[in-house]
Amino acid sequence: MKILQRYFFSQIVKSVVFILVAFLGLFAFFDLISELSSVGRGGYQLHHVFVYILLGFPGYIYELMPFAVLIGTIYAMALFASNSEFTIMRVSSLSTRDACWMLAKVGLVFLVFTFLVGEVLTPYTSRMASEFRNNLIGRNLSDKFRTGMWSKDTIRENGREGEIIGSRFMNIKTMRPDGTIEQIKLYEFNRELELVKTVTAQNGHYLGNHEWQLNGVVESLIKSSGKSKGKRFPDSAPVVDTEKRDSIRLVSDVTPDILSVISVDANKMSAYELAVYNRHLVENKQDATSYQIAFWKKIIYPFSVFVMMALALPFAYLHFRSGGVSLKIFTGIMIGVAFILINNLFSHVGLLNTWPPFLTAVIPSVLFLLSAVFALWWVERH
Repeated sequence: MKILQRYFFSQIVKSVVFILVAFLGLFAFFDLISELSSVGRGGYQLHHVFVYILLGFPGYIYELMPFAVLIGTIYAMALFASNSEFTIMRVSSLSTRDACWMLAKVGLVFLVFTFLVGEVLTPYTSRMASEFRNNLIGRNLSDKFRTGMWSKDTIRENGREGEIIGSRFMNIKTMRPDGTIEQIKLYEFNRELELVKTVTAQNGHYLGNHEWQLNGVVESLIKSSGKSKGKRFPDSAPVVDTEKRDSIRLVSDVTPDILSVISVDANKMSAYELAVYNRHLVENKQDATSYQIAFWKKIIYPFSVFVMMALALPFAYLHFRSGGVSLKIFTGIMIGVAFILINNLFSHVGLLNTWPPFLTAVIPSVLFLLSAVFALWWVERH
């Protein structure tokens, strides 16, 4: 059985790597065509395009891994069936349970690999690729927003601890790839949602430990006149005290990582980053449903390799006369495309219908797993 396990492992891994390399080459070609229009802007040249495409490979590997596992495993199983190898294995007392167990062991390797690529490599290389391209072209992370980036924060009595005494809205016109922010506007409200302070600053630098240093500051304190009751304007108008400062320290839950999340595709973030941003949104009473769905998809997605391998196993029971290898591979491609489409469809439908994020993320995998179980039952009976 150990020899058979190694044979399964070697054949499936070779097939999956071959399929993965083929798709990576295809996506790299599409990216090259797409980036050619940007060559010559700023310092962005053709050799920079190849570096940018290379940095995007981990993201593609993560997205394509279940698909490649499905096609690669189907190819290996189809070869076993066409050469009558699987028939000989079954005659030699290989049960369906044994075959599932061997595939599960191979799938565990793919699961760990997919998880590491998605959690460690993809977030780092995606951010590096974005910064690399933006630096050369001269774009900022906030250029995609017409009015800059907006973020909400809570104000506590003692910095980050103590009772909540208000809320703060932060508008950042420009965020550099190095994390420097420029043209900052802050609007602070008390618990009664009355505007009590506005702050404008030319630029800001993150000091760590949730502290920012804002430079070129104009701070306006807005105080009630105390004569608003029964009075008309201007007697009822609040008193505004304006003061200019060279710099101030700002304690905020908003960090460069949280700001960068706003301009980064959630699918290219790690589960940890999504969890941190989800907590930030919930604490500030903002809708976090889309990021919660992205978080659970990030957790469940690596396990889909098991589902894909379960879907591929029935193809080993179909003899060569039931259809050629190419037909089986084409069927596998259609199944993979259907899985990707349904997975994305459920994300949008779940968001529109406010389904629980966990169920929204797990239902597609469960449906395909049930389909695999039914297919195994059918091929064994027939």
